Amino acid sequence: MARHLHGGHELVAHLRASAPLADLLRAAPSLPAARAAHARALKSPFASETFLLNTLVSAYARLGRLRDARRVFDGIPLPNTFSHNALLSAYARLGRPGEARALFDAIPEPDQCSYNAVIAALARHGRGHAADALRFLAAMHADDFALNAYSFASALSACAAEKDPTTGEQVHGLVAKSPHAEDVHIGSALVDMYAKCERPEDARRVFDAMPERNVVSWNSLITCYEQNGPVVEALVLFVEMMDSGFIPDEVTLASVVSACAGLATEREGRQVHARVVKCNRLREDMVLNNALVDMYAKCGRTWEARCVFDSMASRSVVSETSMLTGYAKSADVEGAQVVFSQMVEKNVIAWNVLIAAYAQNGEEEEALRLFIRLKRESVWPTHYTYGNVLNACGNIADLQLGQQAHAHVLKEGFRFDFGPESDVFVGNSLVDMYLKTGSIDDGAKVFERMAARDNVSWNAMIVGCAQNGRAREALQLFERLLCSKESPDSVTMIGVLSACGHSGLVEEGRRYFQSMTEDHGIAPSRDHYTCMIDLLGRAGHLKEVEDLIKNMPMEPDSVLWASLLGACRLHKNVELGEWAAGKLFEIDPENSGPYVLLSNMYAEMGKWTDVFRVRRSMKDRGVSKQPGCSWIEIGRKMNVFLARDNRHPCRNEIHDTLRIIQMEMSRMSIDAEIANCLRNYCSEACG
Repeated sequence: MARHLHGGHELVAHLRASAPLADLLRAAPSLPAARAAHARALKSPFASETFLLNTLVSAYARLGRLRDARRVFDGIPLPNTFSHNALLSAYARLGRPGEARALFDAIPEPDQCSYNAVIAALARHGRGHAADALRFLAAMHADDFALNAYSFASALSACAAEKDPTTGEQVHGLVAKSPHAEDVHIGSALVDMYAKCERPEDARRVFDAMPERNVVSWNSLITCYEQNGPVVEALVLFVEMMDSGFIPDEVTLASVVSACAGLATEREGRQVHARVVKCNRLREDMVLNNALVDMYAKCGRTWEARCVFDSMASRSVVSETSMLTGYAKSADVEGAQVVFSQMVEKNVIAWNVLIAAYAQNGEEEEALRLFIRLKRESVWPTHYTYGNVLNACGNIADLQLGQQAHAHVLKEGFRFDFGPESDVFVGNSLVDMYLKTGSIDDGAKVFERMAARDNVSWNAMIVGCAQNGRAREALQLFERLLCSKESPDSVTMIGVLSACGHSGLVEEGRRYFQSMTEDHGIAPSRDHYTCMIDLLGRAGHLKEVEDLIKNMPMEPDSVLWASLLGACRLHKNVELGEWAAGKLFEIDPENSGPYVLLSNMYAEMGKWTDVFRVRRSMKDRGVSKQPGCSWIEIGRKMNVFLARDNRHPCRNEIHDTLRIIQMEMSRMSIDAEIANCLRNYCSEACG
């Protein structure tokens, strides 16, 4: 039979004599009142009585005066198990797991309360001590002490902290055999444990079997679905909760708002917000307001997010980061910069969001400058930081900066493998950066050394090789992909078809295009059709191109028609070229590209009347050709030049240099066509 509490005889011996003083200590509402009662106890005949001193330890512990409680405990002449339990409970309540464990080891004969107190102290401290809490629970069970509701609640909290569903199931089995099987608090703890162990089906099974539920039960399951999915079930459960007569609290509403953020369902989020506004108590809740800011930000409603943000009496780094993310998502980099500059505490997430905002909105230099600031302020970069920095280096095709970022990555010790925070993301970013800067061999080295790869890794290499003129290598990589555990996706097939187009592999392209649906279950998109039209058009199969366009399951876009127009110019097919140009005029009448291509095609065929007609049409519609642009890096400074730009400070120096090159080429009898091109360039660049 299980053992229970013992030692009650010692308490009864002095109960009548010291009871009034003990009651005074228990009722002390403040520290001065407790000290006054303590003074009276010291002057009484019971100053050294263990029972009274135990009560004094509990009183100081209840008021948060752990040092005073310990001083009284150390002065007890003959401490008993109750003395230890009183201080042990204080350690449990105030989160001192190390002291609780040391005190437990000093108890001569621990009882049920001793075990419960040390288990609670360790469980409440979270990961790092929760496993010890479960070991103490096993020892308590082995010592044949009865597990009560307090034991089960602490044990389930420890399982949740450790994300240990196996031990959680064992505790669940003990609960099912105990008198607490239908206890609503233990049921809620079970739902919470399965939720935090990412087992929503088991959480729902426990919830459905509960004969009685409370708000905590509903909150636990709603939060479970919000965090583990399916997220829409959180909203369904919220409606069921209200239909069952329960009034949602701030925890409920915060979880529901977070679910709305995850689903980007602005309408439902506004309804919850309206409920919050109607309740004064909820209006000031920081967690709930943080969730509302995050919801509006993720739904792209930065104005509404800003209204909630500005109305908050106090803000945390969570709300500031959500606001920053909202501006970044809506491409308002200036607004994001303002929020970032006003943040008192900048966590690495805030740095990452702003770096990403710069990198994704064409301000790569600012992204790199911000990364340098991050390093100077000793903020520890994450995988996401390096991914965005490498993306910025790739976008501006700056190989030297990319190599410097690679050196930082190596110092961090990333192996490019899967894990809790998969650094495959960093490896993929490195591969992409090297391929965008034209350093294919360096990208291939990173790819081959990656400890693990995903579809993004393969796609980066295949597409990169295709874009850099290494079509055969791209197709060889595709064959290796088919032999690996990964499967091709739509991006993979774009790279493969693009490689075939650049190499003129018409038969292979047809075969790969057909295999998309037959072998890989990938429905061709508009981009795949564009690749096929480019491939067939380059090879001169214009009739097949025409049939393919007419049989497409979707409307062609401007990229597709431009590809066809380029092929028609190459093969001098005026009729089909005019059809493609007409479609481009309809889709994008302000774009000068189709006019120029059509005009050049007429000029190459000597149709000068048509050339004049196209140019006149272009002028009448107010369409102007964008000037040519070139740039060169000199001394780590990028110089940008536009055609016929006479205002650039380096114009004269460049003009003189080009003239010298032109004269030298003439002296060396360079091919007349090359010399003519250079003369034209000099004329365009220098006016």
